[in-house]
Amino acid sequence: MITNENRVNYIMGYECGDLNDKESLELFSHLIKNGMAWNLQGHYGRTAKYLIQNDYINKNGEINWDYIN
Repeated sequence: MITNENRVNYIMGYECGDLNDKESLELFSHLIKNGMAWNLQGHYGRTAKYLIQNDYINKNGEINWDYIN
């Protein structure tokens, strides 16, 4: 689970390519829920938009596990 305290570690892991798909979705879910996806560098907003448009995550940041599994 991503918390405010470990968010930076997840972002660093994402930037380094160390997160698996589940962890990446959890990160973007967290960033969408708290609005950070739209305030970080452009890649994060574009990726969040892609995940929402393709039903991986809804606009409220909830992951669509049924669609993914």
